Amino acid sequence: MVWLRSGIVLAPSGGALGRMLPLLRLGLGGPLGGGRQWWSWITLADEVAVIRHVIDANVRGPVNAVAPEPTTNRELTRALARALSRPAGLAVPRFALRLAVGQFADDLTASQRVVPAVLNRTGFTWTHAGPEAAARWVAGRPASGA
Repeated sequence: MVWLRSGIVLAPSGGALGRMLPLLRLGLGGPLGGGRQWWSWITLADEVAVIRHVIDANVRGPVNAVAPEPTTNRELTRALARALSRPAGLAVPRFALRLAVGQFADDLTASQRVVPAVLNRTGFTWTHAGPEAAARWVAGRPASGA
């Protein structure tokens, strides 16, 4: 049996960034809260691949479904803004975040630096290992050098 523990799932349609992406696309977004909180994230494409991997590799026990490069909210927001060719200077204060998304604000401003030790040990291959690759995928941009 596997216990899959997913990080913040990023997707072109929004995923966990559902309310943040439209603002970033308009150039009105920025880091959430202080922006220094660690975000352990994964793209939807890699999340699906992780599920297939744990089945095929016959993995057992807890598995952290997160990218191998945890990053701060500020760093991920900047990567997304670069991929969208938009600025990301407007930080969203915690109280405004609380008004917009309610108690989910606590999850968005919490800090967790999680690593995918089991996935690394069992040979999982990432499509979007770093924040830049993930941001380009979310923005619908080709990978660097493509």
